[in-house]
Amino acid sequence: MSAISTPPLAVVEENIPNDANRRNRRTTKIRGVRAGFWVYAGLAVVVISAIFPFYWSFLIGSGDSSTINDPNMSWLPGGNFISNALAVMNDPAVNFWPALWNSIWSSTVIAASVVFFSTLAGWAFAKLRFPGGKWLLAFVVATMAVPMQLGVVPLYLLFSDLGWTGQIGAIIIPALTSAFGVFWMTQYLQQTVPDELIEAARVDGASMIRTFWTIGVTAARPAAAMLFLFTFVGAWNQFFWPFIVLDRQNPTLPVALSLLQSNYFVDYSVVLAGVLLATIPLLILFAFTGRQLVSGIMAGAVKG
Repeated sequence: MSAISTPPLAVVEENIPNDANRRNRRTTKIRGVRAGFWVYAGLAVVVISAIFPFYWSFLIGSGDSSTINDPNMSWLPGGNFISNALAVMNDPAVNFWPALWNSIWSSTVIAASVVFFSTLAGWAFAKLRFPGGKWLLAFVVATMAVPMQLGVVPLYLLFSDLGWTGQIGAIIIPALTSAFGVFWMTQYLQQTVPDELIEAARVDGASMIRTFWTIGVTAARPAAAMLFLFTFVGAWNQFFWPFIVLDRQNPTLPVALSLLQSNYFVDYSVVLAGVLLATIPLLILFAFTGRQLVSGIMAGAVKG
């Protein structure tokens, strides 16, 4: 008897379906492609456009009061940034350090609360079935069309009756929840967590709270990290409502820095030095959480 011989490699490759061959060639081509010159040029323009406002602020903030009006202004930073920064910190009208703490405290509490309540509501809208769920979600989303300015007067009257005007809680309480956060977490959990996984957990005897904690919270971490960062930045930069409800003795940082422009003569070198000081905490936050932000965007963009 003759030994059974295997077909040549070329014959085996010919038996592979044409669709699989095309898919493999397409994947190899996509993975092996390299960005061209115009891609890097466009990215360089974007990076320069993002960095230039910070450099301009540092350029003016490192000069003196005549720098911004000098037609022959040098594009190299001066040596007065530290003195201008110290002028902001030591200005008794600004209350820089209490304002900095108020901004850190209020922004952290608001961001953590928005993430917590949005994840709970998003899990309910995405994975629980109850009467009127879709209509209630549509109502929550519709509230984003209502401008905040319409609620300023009743909010101020309410906190005035409660005796909370001038206190930091007056800007924390109205921002504990977010319609955008609920919508964001609902869409993310609906696409990320399969219903079969929840059914398997219920079959194993897990309660709904246990299922939410072990499956929902774990799956929602990338989206929750993004929501926390964006909410923190929004609360940090909020000016309109804190300017109305807080006083000069207990402001947030944007409100405190606005007092630098309340005089007849505005020293823009000091003002922009203060703006940079208010931006440094955000830059530090993004420096430490930038990787989580990118991973959250990629996890939300790729459907498993």
